[in-house]
Parts: sequence; C-alpha cells; structure tokens
Amino acid sequence: MERREFVKSLCMGTCGFVGGAALPLSVASGDKGLRREADHYEKLPDNKVRCLVCPRECVIPEGHRGFCRVRENIGGTYYLIVYGKTCAVHIDPIEKKPLFHFLPGTSAFSIATVGCNMTCKFCQNWEISQARPEEVHASDSAPETVAARALTYDAPTIAYTYTEPIVWNEYVKDTARAGRAHGVKSVMISAGYINAGALADLTEEMDAIKVDLKAFDDAFYRDVCSASLKPVLDSLVQVRQSGTWLEIVNLIIPTLNDGEKQVADLCKWVVENVGDDVPVHFTRFYPTYKLRNLPPTPLSSVVRAREVALAHGVKFAYVGNVPSGHPGESTYCPGCGRVVIERAGYRVVSLDIEGGKCSSCQTPIPGVWS
Repeated sequence: MERREFVKSLCMGTCGFVGGAALPLSVASGDKGLRREADHYEKLPDNKVRCLVCPRECVIPEGHRGFCRVRENIGGTYYLIVYGKTCAVHIDPIEKKPLFHFLPGTSAFSIATVGCNMTCKFCQNWEISQARPEEVHASDSAPETVAARALTYDAPTIAYTYTEPIVWNEYVKDTARAGRAHGVKSVMISAGYINAGALADLTEEMDAIKVDLKAFDDAFYRDVCSASLKPVLDSLVQVRQSGTWLEIVNLIIPTLNDGEKQVADLCKWVVENVGDDVPVHFTRFYPTYKLRNLPPTPLSSVVRAREVALAHGVKFAYVGNVPSGHPGESTYCPGCGRVVIERAGYRVVSLDIEGGKCSSCQTPIPGVWS
C-alpha cells in the first residue's frame, strides 16, 4: 500500500489533533478487549506469574496487577491491559524530550498510556503515571493508526513519553515496527529502570532513547523514587553498547541532588562508562506533586552543573527549563568551539552541521542528523 493510501485508510475521521492541544479522550482505558499477552514473564504454580520487565520482578497472584498497575494476571496469563489505549497525544518539538542530537528542528508524534514502575515524588505527569487505567480516559489507538497519524502531521518520529514506556513495552514495540514500515522513527523517553532482556527487545526497535538519571545516589532513588540506581546505570551502558542513540537528563533538585560532588561523580561515571560524546542535560526543577515544599532550582545551579560536566570531559552538556536563548541550550563544536546548533527554547535558530560534521572545521558531531 502506498503512503497516501495507508494514511487515508487509517486516519479518516480520527486525526483530531490541532496545533499543541491534546486529542479528545472519550473511551475508558483498561478495556480487556485490547489487552495483549505480556512478553517478559514466567508462569508459576497456583496460577501466579512473575513479571520480568523490571528489577521489581513482581510475583502476581491471579486477578491482581503488578506495581505498575497496567499488567494483570488473568487466569494465570499475564496481560498488558492498556495496549492501544492512549491517554495523551501531542505533537512536540523533538527538543522538548529533550533530544538535542536527534533530527533537530523536527516534530515528534508523542503518545502515552497510563502507568509507571517508579513513584518519583517530583513527577510532573503524576496524574497519568501514577493512575490506574480505570481512573483515566483514553482513546483507542492501534499501532498502525499511530504510525498513520505521525505521517499525517509530517512528524518523522513517534515518541513514547510522558509516563514510563517500559511498562507498556509491547505496545511500544508494535507501534515502532508499524512506524518503521512507513519510514517513521521511534524514540523512547524513560527512567531506564528495566531488566536487560526487556531492554534488549526495545533497543532493537528504538532509534534513540533518552534516560532520566535521577541522581548519582542510591539513597535518592530509594527515598524519592522507590527504586535503585544500579539497574539504571546498567541500562545506560546497555543502550550505549546497542548502538541506539542515547542522551541523558539529570533534573537538579535543590537540597536533594544538587551537590557539586554528586554532579561531578555523575559526569565522571558517564565519561568512563558510556562516553564523553553522550549529551547530558541538566534541567531545573519546579515544585510539583509531593515536592511542593522545595523552591525552584536556581538558574545558577544548572549553569554550574554544566560547567562541572564540561570540566570533567563531557563534550555536550546542556541546561534546560531556562530562559529562551540561554547559551547553555546550544551545541558547540568540540573542535573549533563554534556554535553548530543555536537554540532558543525548543526552537532551532541555526544549524551548521553538514554530513554529521561541523561545517567549519569538519569535526564529527555525533548524533542522528537525517
């Protein structure tokens, strides 16, 4: 089927997205008619199952769900019960993810279902990430429909984002395959708290993965996110070794993870374990969810974090949630120091990269540029 026929057959009457607003949502999620058997689990005696998606490895009795609330043991078979149920659909600049070295200046057709396998106290999307499927309204969006909508809006990429795509990975993988069949790339925005087997399946389908490295401190992960650090570090190494494009974000939160030594240790680990050419973004925190008692991150904190990163060998360090046009938003050639991508907020002002190289000195600039 040609591209035009594919889009027409799947999108006729369904493409209700208009410039920056969410699609109308009218169908309750959790409809078991769209459930899909999970890919990573094992069956246990007494109709129990053990989930193998993330390090929690929940053991789930019949009729119960895992920690993420979107995977259920039904009669001894484990199902993803939000398959094809999107609770958020937007067109975003790819820079908003943030992915700065992946098709700059383009749009991402961004989708989410409910669910997460962490409980970060600062989650900005907690209304959907921490919800049960029955508590959020959603639209039916089969993988082929998502791919068609991306084409309709000239978005070269589908982004799996807003909640934790790890816990709806079957839907992610099927949608990525549908997109790839029609020339649409896929990126995943994740916290990286996942087992190696499930991650290996995802890296086969993703063109880029952005991982939120919440802090370089296991106590922070335990107390603030109900998780642990080592699996996330292991995921970063695995993504890098897979060849999937990787970027890292560290949200700087006052009093919790903003110490200069912790930032320095994080940067040293990145350089030594995943490479000095992996972009690292330091973004400002704003009070939300269960951390409304803390002040917003001072601009000076993320600026200093970027300086520390550069001093410890990170070639591409950025600041985020800052006034538009801040110099720390732009990309600089590590060879000649010239600005090769100038940004103002989520907008690319100028792009001086040709064939993956600085157009001035021909130094390679790592990333996905076409």
